[in-house]
Amino acid sequence: MAASTEGVISNKQVILKDYVTGFPKESDMQLTTATTKLKLPEGSKGVLVKNLYLSCDPYMRSRMTKREPGASYVDSFNAGSPIVGYGVAKVLESGDPKFKKGDLIWGMTGWEEYSVITATESLFKIQHTDVPLSYYTGILGMPGMTAYVGFYEICNPKKGETVFVSAASGAVGQLVGQFAKLLGCYVVGSAGSKEKVDLLKNKFGFDDAFNYKEEPDLDAALKRYFPEGIDIYFENVGGKMLDAVLQNMRVHGRIAVCGLISQYNLDEPEGCRNLMYLIIKQVRMQGFLVFSYYHLYEKFLEMVLPAIKEGKITYVEDVVEGLESAPAALIGLYAGRNVGKQVVVVSCE
Repeated sequence: MAASTEGVISNKQVILKDYVTGFPKESDMQLTTATTKLKLPEGSKGVLVKNLYLSCDPYMRSRMTKREPGASYVDSFNAGSPIVGYGVAKVLESGDPKFKKGDLIWGMTGWEEYSVITATESLFKIQHTDVPLSYYTGILGMPGMTAYVGFYEICNPKKGETVFVSAASGAVGQLVGQFAKLLGCYVVGSAGSKEKVDLLKNKFGFDDAFNYKEEPDLDAALKRYFPEGIDIYFENVGGKMLDAVLQNMRVHGRIAVCGLISQYNLDEPEGCRNLMYLIIKQVRMQGFLVFSYYHLYEKFLEMVLPAIKEGKITYVEDVVEGLESAPAALIGLYAGRNVGKQVVVVSCE
C-alpha cells in the first residue's frame, strides 16, 4: 500500500492472541492491521525490511506455549504481538553496515508486511538469486541446514548404510533422504498419506516408503523394510515411532534427534520404553540445534547449490498466498496437511 504524506503506512500482522495448551487452532491467531513508519528509529543499528516469504516450521508450536526462560531452546512468543519466524525479506533501510538498501536477506522476522529487525547477527545476506527466493525458507535456509547438519555432522554416514527417515516428506526429511541417496545409502521413509509415500518413492528417489497410519505394528513394519537393521535414523517424530526404531537399530547405529512432532501438542509427553537398546546395540543418539552450526553455512551452500542446479536434488514446496492464509498453514503443519515445505507468500516484490 502506498505511504501517506507522513510516511506512515498500514501493516498487516498475524498476532498470537494468547498462549496455547493442547492442539493449536487458527483462532489462537488473529490477522490485524497496525500502522508503521517506513523509517528506522533514530540511531537504530537494525534493518527495516519488507517481508516476501514466511516459513511455517514445527518448532514454532513450542513458542506458542508460555514457558519459563531457559525451559526451551527458543523463547515463547509474546502474546498479543506478531508471531516471529524464519522468512525472506528485502531491506528498505539499514542501520547495520553489513546490509544496504535493496539487499535480500533470510533469517528471523515478523509475521507482518514490514518489520524492524534489531537482531541482525542472525540474518544472512542472499548472494545467489538464480534459484527461487522461497528456497531460502527451506532447502537453502534453516531446514536445509538442519538436514545437512543432522545427516553429515551428527550421523557420520558411510556409503551402503541403511537409513530411515520419519516425517520424510517434510521440509527436512525430503532432503535427508536425497542426501543419503547421493552418498549411496539404502533409504526408507515414513509419511502420513499415500500421496506423500508416492512422492518419496517417485520424486525424491527413496528406495521405499510406507504410510505409518496403515501400520498397526511399527516394529513389524521396520523389520520388513530393514531385515538387517537400521544404521542411521533421522528422528523427526518421537513417541511410538522412536520406540519401534530402537528395537531395530544395528550395532553402532546413530540417531540424530531433529524433532519430536508427535509430542508437541500433548499435555504429558509419551514415555520411551526401549532405551535399553541404546546400550545393547551401542547406539549413539544425539539431539542438535541447527543454530550451533551456522558457521558451516557456506560449506553447505557449496554442496547443495550445484546439486540443485544439476537436478541431483529436487524440492517440493506447499505454497499459500497472503498473510491471511498463514494461521491455517501453520496449524495444518501439525495435522500433516502440508506436502513439502510450507511457505507463505507475503509479497512478490
